Amino acid sequence: MPRDAALEGVVEALHTRLLCDDPRRSADLGQVLEAVRQAHPLLGHDDVAAVANAVTARATGLGPLEPLLDDPAITEIMVNGTGPVWIERAGRLHATELRLAPAQVDLLIERIVGPLGLRADRTSPVADARLPDGSRVNVVVPPLAVDGPCITIRRFGARRIPLGALCPPGVAELLAWAVQARANIVVSGGTGAGKTTVLNALGALLPDTERIVTVEDTAELRLPAAHVVRLEARPATAEGLGAMSIRQLVRNALRMRPDRIIVGEVRGAEAIDMLWAMNTGHEGSLSTCHANSPVDALRRLEVMVLSADVDLPLFAVRDQLTAAVDLVVQVARGASGDRGVVAVGEVVDPAPTDGPRIRLLAGPTGVHDLPQRAPRAAAAPPDPSWCR
Repeated sequence: MPRDAALEGVVEALHTRLLCDDPRRSADLGQVLEAVRQAHPLLGHDDVAAVANAVTARATGLGPLEPLLDDPAITEIMVNGTGPVWIERAGRLHATELRLAPAQVDLLIERIVGPLGLRADRTSPVADARLPDGSRVNVVVPPLAVDGPCITIRRFGARRIPLGALCPPGVAELLAWAVQARANIVVSGGTGAGKTTVLNALGALLPDTERIVTVEDTAELRLPAAHVVRLEARPATAEGLGAMSIRQLVRNALRMRPDRIIVGEVRGAEAIDMLWAMNTGHEGSLSTCHANSPVDALRRLEVMVLSADVDLPLFAVRDQLTAAVDLVVQVARGASGDRGVVAVGEVVDPAPTDGPRIRLLAGPTGVHDLPQRAPRAAAAPPDPSWCR
């Protein structure tokens, strides 16, 4: 927004006029600058630029949220009705001075969901979408949102973080070895703990000689490998048609001759398809799930598999799980807001009644044990120097 609140009226009037005169011109910053100079010749250079940027943001972006979206340090933007807009920066929440009028919030929601063929209204009060830069958006409107429409934007991290910056001593080397040895890895953690960040870092280690198929609910992964095919799930349209689930995409990915499959997050019945892929020639696959510990991650995967439409006894599910998953990487967000790997566990044969078990290889201080499972591909033995 312009630095002088008095210019907001100028922005409003000029935006309305440009839309009426020529809607296409409002998207061109150069032409908007010229229109501002012609309409208000006494404005200073800085004010002209501020007004033009605000008008362009209204026409092509998310208006008053654009300055927040342009700040690379902001990882979440939260609009709570007409209250203050909140942001997350460096893992901590901050209230901004920005407040949006109801009409502005409604316009933002329409700008987000409209181009995707979605809607957010009383008959369909929840919508998930993605911005052009890959940021995830969740919208909730009344009657579910009691105090007014809520918009939550999880920013797409354009800056790739190397694996070593996310790991205690020796852990990055251990995980790099596991990727080379084609170990099947599940990254687990809570919401906002950094699962996708770690998955991106692991994916950056994949060789250019392999065909990688990614399956995501919202496309966030940015892998530098030369041969990557990206699939994204699709919700149903407003008429309830055209939905394509993660499970359907995982099944389809198996027909696409992948060397490795990466599922952004398993949440339900697609877990069984992921396990089958890991057990049928697609070693080195990666995925994430919500869990509080490596042991909890295996238990959650058990429940997800049992929720699928398959008639498998629990002991068979545990056998499949033990055979499919080699390592579970636990990530967490610390009190200071830092995100990173806090544990690495190796999946070992389950006891008859205890379910799948984990042998911890690393913790917050570094690696203290090496994998015992045989690598799935030719790789040098793990280096003892990784252990502290």
